[in-house]
Amino acid sequence: MLEEFRSKSEYFSNDLSKEIRESFEDLKSDYEANSTVVPEFLEFAEELKNKLSSSDASKLEDFSARLKKINRTAKNGVEAMRELSLNQRKTTTETLRLYEDFE
Repeated sequence: MLEEFRSKSEYFSNDLSKEIRESFEDLKSDYEANSTVVPEFLEFAEELKNKLSSSDASKLEDFSARLKKINRTAKNGVEAMRELSLNQRKTTTETLRLYEDFE
C-alpha cells in the first residue's frame, strides 16, 4: 500500500513539476521575445515629448511610468515561476527521500 501511494505521489509530483517547468519556459520565452518593447517605447516617447503640449507630454510620462511597472511585474513573474519550478522539484525529491526512509 505504501509503495502504491509512493508511486502515485511521485507520478503526480513529477507531472506537476513538468507543467510548472513548461509554464516557466513559455513565460520566459514570451518575456524575452518582448523585453525590448518597453525600452524601445520609452525611447520613442522621449523623442515625442518635445513635440507634444505639456499636458500631453505629462500623460505620456505617466503612461511610460505605468508601462515600466508592468514590465517589472512581468519580469518578477518570470522569476517567481523559476523559483516555483525549483521549489517543486526540490519538494518532490525530498518527498521521495522521505518515502525511502520510511520503507
